[in-house]
Amino acid sequence: MSEDYRSMWTGLGLDLAAHDALLNVLGQGYGQLFMSQKNRPAGMGYFDFVMSEVHGLRVKELLDAKAAGRKVIGAFCLFVPEEIVLAADGVMVGLCTGADFATEKVEELLPRNTCALIKSMFGFKLGRVCPYLESCDMIVGENTCDGKKKAYETFSKLVKNLYVMDMPQMKSAQGSELLKAEYYRFLKTVEELTGVKIDAARLKKGITIANNKRKAVQRVARLRAADPAPISGLDALLINQVFFYDDPVRFTDSVNAICDELETRIAKKEGVFAAGTPRVLMAGCPMAVPNWKVPAIVEGSGAVIVGEESCIGERGTRNLVDDSAKDLSGLMDAITERYFAIDCAIFTPNPERANHILEMKDQCHADGVIHYGLQFCTPYLMEAIPVEKKLNAKNVPVMRLETDYSSEDAGQLKTRVEAFVELLK
Repeated sequence: MSEDYRSMWTGLGLDLAAHDALLNVLGQGYGQLFMSQKNRPAGMGYFDFVMSEVHGLRVKELLDAKAAGRKVIGAFCLFVPEEIVLAADGVMVGLCTGADFATEKVEELLPRNTCALIKSMFGFKLGRVCPYLESCDMIVGENTCDGKKKAYETFSKLVKNLYVMDMPQMKSAQGSELLKAEYYRFLKTVEELTGVKIDAARLKKGITIANNKRKAVQRVARLRAADPAPISGLDALLINQVFFYDDPVRFTDSVNAICDELETRIAKKEGVFAAGTPRVLMAGCPMAVPNWKVPAIVEGSGAVIVGEESCIGERGTRNLVDDSAKDLSGLMDAITERYFAIDCAIFTPNPERANHILEMKDQCHADGVIHYGLQFCTPYLMEAIPVEKKLNAKNVPVMRLETDYSSEDAGQLKTRVEAFVELLK
């Protein structure tokens, strides 16, 4: 990092020894996986800098915003509408849940056979290693699955500022009305927290910022359809991960800059992998920082990842909010419609998701699909089977992987992935 932030971390109540250990592992892993890649786009230098300052400069920016009277709101899920936070001059950050930490302490509060994502949420808090968690004026949870729903009952005893959002479980008129009511409740809560009254003009501004961010990431997704691939799947995943906690305007500008570079590469037929390299679409559970295990194995096995059907990927960014309404009510309807279209596995029935995977497979020119599931993530593991059957019916090669955040199964995963990649050649 460019300067010493230890006094800042101490002020946030972090365990400095544990935090140093986390940053050391994160830095080593990042260097081995990302900096060792050949022919990376120069624009990835910005994202390398973001990661080098992941617990430094960005956290300082959050604290500076708080000192200026703005509120910081943390979220674990893409169903939390950033548009509303931005409309109140707030700052929204995604809270990382992509690594094991303080496992023994976590298992004093949660069953051992709990989804790694939920355990990570507790681990970062109990281990006192996440400056983002400690910087938040409000943390937003959501009952997207039974595991999270019950976990937040316990998590609320660890934090003083937890707000839980109710989520519909069915794609129905009643479900849409529930989501709209929850978003109005969230809007009122954000107004109370920030002291800012949200009107149509403010909300439209928030929608514009969030839409522009999504448009930039959508542009990356379209460019990845080229052969040879102009950017690796690891680097594209990193962009999708940084999407959740970087300053939104700066992030948008940086992504558009790298897209300009990728367009030049495509015109010159330059890529990070040779033309004809087997192309893989990743589908399934989200991959939060620093969960890079499976993508690294895939691309280390002779394939290139050309798309992510994931919350940290196209599922979270592919739709925009219609900003044509003139009043607050119309804009809130548009926000509800946009988020209700997300085909998360929490919904039942959910045939749209398998259809979307097939669409993405064609758009990305993928040769096959790897469905990634976290152990004990029931919604996505249950959906993996019908998704696999639908893809098989269309003669699309597919492989289901079930894993966690540890490295213990890396060798087994590599063997399976290498065999799958051979099938795609």
